Amino acid sequence: MKTLSLKLDDFVYQETEELLGKIKKPRNRYINEALQYYNRIQRKEIIEKRLEAESKMVSEESMKVLSEFEKLDDYGS
Repeated sequence: MKTLSLKLDDFVYQETEELLGKIKKPRNRYINEALQYYNRIQRKEIIEKRLEAESKMVSEESMKVLSEFEKLDDYGS
């Protein structure tokens, strides 16, 4: 386990402390769970952006192939 020192905005700290008092969870556990959750969200967003970019690349190539097929179809008519 790594030790980490961080600075929190006063509002974030106060809100977190209030929640911790209500849910009876240790601060370290709460922060670890919050970071795990946020990391999952960030990984999903990275994958979504990559898929979107790759989809655009494939789409452009697919349109080129379709155009070539249409030219062949026109040639056969």
